[in-house]
Amino acid sequence: MSEISKQELEDITQRYQELMASQQTLLLSTASANGVPDISYAPFVRDDEGVFYIYVSEMACHTVNLLNNPQASILFIRPESESPNLFARERAVLSCSVSEISRDDVIYADRIQALQDKFGEVVSVLGSLPDFHLFALRPENGRYIIGFGRAFSINMNDGSLRHI
Repeated sequence: MSEISKQELEDITQRYQELMASQQTLLLSTASANGVPDISYAPFVRDDEGVFYIYVSEMACHTVNLLNNPQASILFIRPESESPNLFARERAVLSCSVSEISRDDVIYADRIQALQDKFGEVVSVLGSLPDFHLFALRPENGRYIIGFGRAFSINMNDGSLRHI
């Protein structure tokens, strides 16, 4: 495989950032306490440090999974209609540690307000329900794939990419 130029890597990094910015929901993979996988989705907001915040109900399997096993994998993927080859869809996969943000935590109100600013009054309605939990998903490592043989590790500290 040929070496990727600095300019090409900058262009690919820009493309990665655009994919992330174009999404309002994330695909969420969790595991139950006994290891049974589950996949779902959730609307999110992201802070300046790259942490994702989701607000989800205990009625959903993924919430119980996150409470019992605070790890998740999240996926951002280019829509099928925008993908020339469905075997090589552009995507970013991030492995995250998860922590619940309690209602009395200093950042709770701020993150709920950010969700409400992005998604509207439905967030305040959900906030009145006792079964909703706010989670922080902190990416620990990730990969960005843009085609066959075009995979990159993501530096979680600065968002830079490295061809693998």
